[in-house]
Amino acid sequence: MTPATEAERKERNRQRVWDVAAVLSAYLGAAFVLGEAQASRGLTDEQVFLHLVAGCVLAQALWWRHRWPVAVAVFLNLVSVVAEGAGVASLIALFTVVTLRRGRPTVLVTALSLVTGLLFTWLNPDPAVPAVVAVALTVAITAATVAIGLAARARRELIASLRERAARAEEETRLRADRLRSLERERIAREMHDALAHRISMVSLHAGALQIRPDLTPEEVAKAAATIRDSAHQALEDLREILGVLRAGDGDGDGLRPQPDLRDLGDLLADADRAGVRVSTVNHLDGLPISASLGRTLYRLIQEGLTNAGKHAPGTSVRLLLESTGEGELHLLISNPLPGIARSVVPGAGAGLVGLAERVELLHGRLSHGVRTHPGAGLSFDLEAWLPWPS
Repeated sequence: MTPATEAERKERNRQRVWDVAAVLSAYLGAAFVLGEAQASRGLTDEQVFLHLVAGCVLAQALWWRHRWPVAVAVFLNLVSVVAEGAGVASLIALFTVVTLRRGRPTVLVTALSLVTGLLFTWLNPDPAVPAVVAVALTVAITAATVAIGLAARARRELIASLRERAARAEEETRLRADRLRSLERERIAREMHDALAHRISMVSLHAGALQIRPDLTPEEVAKAAATIRDSAHQALEDLREILGVLRAGDGDGDGLRPQPDLRDLGDLLADADRAGVRVSTVNHLDGLPISASLGRTLYRLIQEGLTNAGKHAPGTSVRLLLESTGEGELHLLISNPLPGIARSVVPGAGAGLVGLAERVELLHGRLSHGVRTHPGAGLSFDLEAWLPWPS
């Protein structure tokens, strides 16, 4: 059974309980009213019995008060003029109309109830009660029934509104959680590309060197094989960590290794050197305080730049420049000459530069990349970034 079906079944059962309570209240009300009428107006036992039976029979119409509230209320109010035992049932029907309907139906049924009540008082006067008092009591009872119905309707609408708001808030929370999970997975995908692409590129470059350089000495072959093994091992470790994050539940990501930043630049340059990428570094930021987010972004920019140089311009010398512009910005330049015949040892998807652009944009920086012509030096591929950095 679905939750909606279960909720509907419970609502029907609750409604049946209220229907039984309404009919029983009509029975008891009819007995009380007829007992008072016998004492005040001198009704005979036969008259009381007939009115009680008629009232109990007519009260069965309350079973349909939710399906046809206006019709049931009109019927019971009309017959209550001649069937004294149906008076309480007519008030219950009026209460139902007020709680379920708005506008003209409520006004018309209320007016009808007031008219039939006054008509019954005029046809069956009580000698012990003045006419003015009887009219005032009729009006007061009708007004009290309408007021209680309005209060019940307001309470029901308030509860329904609160339930709707709670359901909407729960849905918004679920959508927010889904969005956060999606953003986290996108972040992990970027981290996977940044971390694994570099490692796998190193493996591919060294494997390509072994393939095209059959004249390498055994020591050089062993060194290249060791680099391939280490890079593959690191790639597997990074992949295992990322997959562990994807499998983990909420709060299980505290055991991740710290993401590399500019303090790990020496290891990154050493890896590039072992891969055959010669880097000429000019670092004017050495020893200066750099925030963690800025350091991570710089590391990823340099890592991607060196990876692209190894892929698309193997054997060339890469120029790396880190400096402050003096205008509250940090300038990064990675430049590598383009060979006469550009060929790529490792194919690229172009997703790395897209990820870098997103990282730089998050820090409100600027990114530029492309092939440029340098006088006397020919063509080169330059990757430049300007990041906010208060000096």
